[in-house]
Amino acid sequence: MATAHTATHSASANDHHDDHEHHDNFITKYIFTTDHKMIGKQFLVTGIFWAIIGGLLSIIFRLQLGFPDMELYWLKPILGGWIDDAGKLDPNFYLALVTMHGTIMVFFVLTAGLSGTFSNFLIPLQIGARDMASGFMNMLSYWFFFLSGVVMFISLFIETGPASGGWVVYPPLSALEQAMPGSGLGMTMWLVAMTFFIASSLLGGINYITTVINLRTKGMSFSRLPLTIWAFFLTAVIGLLSFPVLFSAALLLVFDRSFGTSFYLSDIYIGGEALPNTGGSPVLYQHLFWFLGHPEVYIVLLPALGITSEIISVNSRKPIFGYKAMIISMLGITILSFIVWAHHMFVSGMNPFLGSIFMFLTLIIAIPSAVKVFNYLTTLWRGNLIFTPGMLFSIGLVSFFISGGLTGIFLGNSAIDIQLHDTYFVVAHFHLVMGSASFFGLMAGVYHWFPKMFGRMMDARLGYIHFWLTFIGVYMVFFPMHYIGIAGFPRRYYSWTNFEFSNMYTDLNMFVSVAAIITFGAQLIFLFNFFYSMYRGRVASLNPWRANTLEWTTPLHPKHGNWPGEIPTVYRWPYDYSKPGAADDFIPQTVPLSATPESNLPHEQELVKLEKAIIADEEDVLVANVSKES
Repeated sequence: MATAHTATHSASANDHHDDHEHHDNFITKYIFTTDHKMIGKQFLVTGIFWAIIGGLLSIIFRLQLGFPDMELYWLKPILGGWIDDAGKLDPNFYLALVTMHGTIMVFFVLTAGLSGTFSNFLIPLQIGARDMASGFMNMLSYWFFFLSGVVMFISLFIETGPASGGWVVYPPLSALEQAMPGSGLGMTMWLVAMTFFIASSLLGGINYITTVINLRTKGMSFSRLPLTIWAFFLTAVIGLLSFPVLFSAALLLVFDRSFGTSFYLSDIYIGGEALPNTGGSPVLYQHLFWFLGHPEVYIVLLPALGITSEIISVNSRKPIFGYKAMIISMLGITILSFIVWAHHMFVSGMNPFLGSIFMFLTLIIAIPSAVKVFNYLTTLWRGNLIFTPGMLFSIGLVSFFISGGLTGIFLGNSAIDIQLHDTYFVVAHFHLVMGSASFFGLMAGVYHWFPKMFGRMMDARLGYIHFWLTFIGVYMVFFPMHYIGIAGFPRRYYSWTNFEFSNMYTDLNMFVSVAAIITFGAQLIFLFNFFYSMYRGRVASLNPWRANTLEWTTPLHPKHGNWPGEIPTVYRWPYDYSKPGAADDFIPQTVPLSATPESNLPHEQELVKLEKAIIADEEDVLVANVSKES
């Protein structure tokens, strides 16, 4: 019984080292804390701050796109020299806005704000651990992220402007300081900030993986893990394998910028003068970047999908449909995410045969994604649905995942992608399937686990208003982009009014910009609800959603160590909802099989016998260990 022994040892070690009163002051409790719950809240609040900044940047460049003739003098006190004497946005600053918006939303909000928050907060609580495997490393992961954010934030205010090479920072724009104003100090600060961010992600990923493997409580086998934990675990694996490749890409870029190397540069002319760089290739950077860039899609999506699995099951009052199929689909997504990166490079001049291979692999990855969608829909089908704000945002995620995923089939075809790649069709696709879906997963998680985070309930009525304004607003922003993209409307352009064919879309562009402003305004409702409820919301009960997972067995305000006494033992999977003959429509994981009506069935009687035998064996091993230590 090696497995039983290991589980017993892990639980005993947690009890021995962590189940005691912590006497913290303000600094050690709220700032330099090693408590995973507080670190999760730190990631969340910092992510909310960056979401506001990233959203505001998008509103500024949407004003330029929707109202190209508008005078923006009223922004001059904020943007200074980036508004010229004619009241127009500087073209260089426009590209900087797009660059910083993409960087902030992908990395600081949807990676750190989503995965950093819920991986930290939920992993120990849902697997039955006192804390992360290393509280100190966990603290460092947040402070590296915070330091990364400080550097990136300062870069917004330097004279030459922040990085301006697009959020993918392709060379030669990013490799030559003289290319444009944002290629100078702003790009250097971008590289420094991303180095700190990568360190943060690697520290966190190592901690998450180690904790899930080693610190599960008694009875918490991998087949009893909530799907949230499976999602966080596989996300950490993806990040651990792919972020070092981005670091290597950034390191070679630093060499090209500062040490005269030519990894990405060759045959460059500036002002008619030939630079000495030869032999490099910017396509090399694209390969290195997208080897992280495409797994990054699932680094932000998988946690949202795991959160959605939990919330949909809880609020459908049904077992999740196809638990094993969901795990296999996430494993399939994890593996396939590493071998489809070059579908972002169909227009780079790659060999058509190689393009057909990546096209084939790209279309295959739609299969595990479709499995997840099918399982969500069948869980919802004929369920006793409870439309909490968290449930609505989860259903909204499924909607975006379907509509955005369908457009991905077009872009996965190399012949079609060559026509659509540099149009707004691509912008609409990834904002729906990655950006909006992941953002809705983040919102769903906040509404669902807010009672466990702060001991209070968010206002449901404000949550409903927030959902409907955001859900409708997102479709109003990105649905029209598909149509103008098919018509050839180019992305990344500061001004499109010089093209006669695009002038017919002036009203549609204005409509998109107005919808974006309304959608951003709806987030102010969430901000008020979040911070007001944190202090003045209705006090929550211990298990307000009547869920089965372990986090709801802790006190209302759990201290560092989570459970005041012994860590609960797990006897069943986390999705026992609406069991025939059961007294309640949910059966927590801590309830033994022998205590529920299904134990009268012949096959369940065998499980009960096995359960009693395992418990007896674990007790014998524990007694033997205690005797040996004595």
